Amino acid sequence: ASLHARALITGTQTHSTDALLIDESHIDTRPTADALVSTSPELAVGVLAADCVPVLLADREAGIVAAAHAGWRGTLGGIVASVVETMERAGAARPRIVAVVGPAISARAYEVGGEFVAHFTAAHPDSRDLFTPLPDAKALFDLPRFVMRRLAAENLGDAHHIDACTYGDEARFFSYRRGLHRGESDYGRNIAAICLPPR
Repeated sequence: ASLHARALITGTQTHSTDALLIDESHIDTRPTADALVSTSPELAVGVLAADCVPVLLADREAGIVAAAHAGWRGTLGGIVASVVETMERAGAARPRIVAVVGPAISARAYEVGGEFVAHFTAAHPDSRDLFTPLPDAKALFDLPRFVMRRLAAENLGDAHHIDACTYGDEARFFSYRRGLHRGESDYGRNIAAICLPPR
């Protein structure tokens, strides 16, 4: 589907918690940020992902949209709170913000080590149920549900999850981890973008 955008801006993503309000001055740049916020009609913002979680947000009444790249590092660090706060500073209201969590690696495919589990559960004890134990202290981790919980903690109007696995659905999605397991030199990227309509 067409976004009817005159320009699309994506950032240089570093698994940070940096969220940036962009405008026309950013059209020919690639700002370093893991979330971009726009108040400009027809100026789309997007994020690239290949197993990490893309999050699109909108406050239609205020005319504010955002795209966030939520990998485990950024989500653990607070990228969700950062993008919501940036939207608020631009004039959004939490009860009006709707979020969509896009396709990402699912708990069926995201195997992590014991140190990862310990690190996460120390920071978020309420996340223990997001890990399914495997032999050798490994576990399967539900990153999309963790992102959904971070969105719920921000008291937004609504949040939805598109339950599609980038690792498992090779016909539709690129996957970093699938490429790694196959020894592929590159793995492609998926893009998620959002745009305000023309005035």
